[in-house]
Amino acid sequence: MTQSPPAAIDTADMTWPPPPFRTPVSAVVDADGVRRFEGITYATSPGYRPRLLDVQVPAGEGPFPAVVWIHGGGWLDGDRRYPPPTVPVELLHGSVLGAGLALVSIDYRHSLEAPFPAQLHDVKAAIRYVRQFASELGVDPDRIGVWGESAGGHLAALAGVVGAATPDAGALEGTHGVGAGDTAVRAVVDWYGVSDLVTLSEHPMPAFPPLPGGVDFPDPYEALLGASVAARPELARAASPVTYAVEGSDPPPFLLIHGTLDGLVPYSQSEELAAALAKAGGEVVLTPVEGADHIFLGSPDIGRIVADSVAFLARHLGA
Repeated sequence: MTQSPPAAIDTADMTWPPPPFRTPVSAVVDADGVRRFEGITYATSPGYRPRLLDVQVPAGEGPFPAVVWIHGGGWLDGDRRYPPPTVPVELLHGSVLGAGLALVSIDYRHSLEAPFPAQLHDVKAAIRYVRQFASELGVDPDRIGVWGESAGGHLAALAGVVGAATPDAGALEGTHGVGAGDTAVRAVVDWYGVSDLVTLSEHPMPAFPPLPGGVDFPDPYEALLGASVAARPELARAASPVTYAVEGSDPPPFLLIHGTLDGLVPYSQSEELAAALAKAGGEVVLTPVEGADHIFLGSPDIGRIVADSVAFLARHLGA
C-alpha cells in the first residue's frame, strides 16, 4: 500500500525560547460566511498564561473595520468569550458583525497575575497584533476601535487617551507580543468604566460575598495597583484615563454609557471623564441609563444600548 508523503511541517514557531506571539492560522468559515479565528496567541511572557484573542470577520469583501472588545471583571476575573450576564453574546456579536465590523475579543492578564500597567500593555499588544496581521485577518489596520465594559471600559478609555505623545508613553505602551508599532484607535465605547482611581477611592466599596472556602473577595483597586490608592497615588493617577485627557491631547471620539444608579462605579466617573475629554477638544457623548445599576442591571433597554454603541463605532470607523 502506497503511503502519502507526510505533510510539510511549519518550523517557524519551533524555536526556543518560544516566540512572543503566534501567526494566525486558517479561519473556520461558517455557513453564513463569517470567518472565525479562535484562540490566537497574541502575546506571551515566561511564567504567565498566553494571552489569546478571537477574531470574527463578516461575510463579504474586506478589509473590514475592526472593534477590539475588552471584557470586564474588576481586572480580577472575566473571559474574552463572555459579555456581562445582562448582554446576550448573540446580541453583542451579531450586532457588530451585522454592521459590517470585524470583532476582536481579547483576554488580558488579571491583576493578581500582574498589577497595572500589565493590563494596558496587553491591550496595546493586541492592537499591535491586529495591525501587524491585518491582511491575514481581513481587517483594515487604519480603522480600529475599542469597546469595553467595567474594567474593560477603563482599559478601552486608556487605550484611547494613551498614545505615542503621552508622557512616559514607553512605560504605558509596553513591548509584549509585536514589540513596537502604532496603537492609536479611531473610536472608543466605554460602558461604566473607572475614570479616576483617586476620586473613586472616596466611594465606599460594596460588600462582596466571600469566595468558596470563606476567603474574602480581593479589593479590586488594591489588586490592580498592588497596594491601596493612598499608598500608591502616583500609580493610581497613571492608571486613570482622566490623567491623559488634557488640552492638546487630541483624543478620539468617545461614547460613554453608564447607569445612573451604579453602586460599584458611580455615574460621576463617566461625568468626570466626559468633562475632561470635552476640555481636551475631543468629541464625547455621555449617555445616562436612568435607574440602572452596574452592568445595566434594571434597564429594559439593553438592545438599544448595544445598537447605539455599534452605530457609534460603525459611523466613526466607516463601516
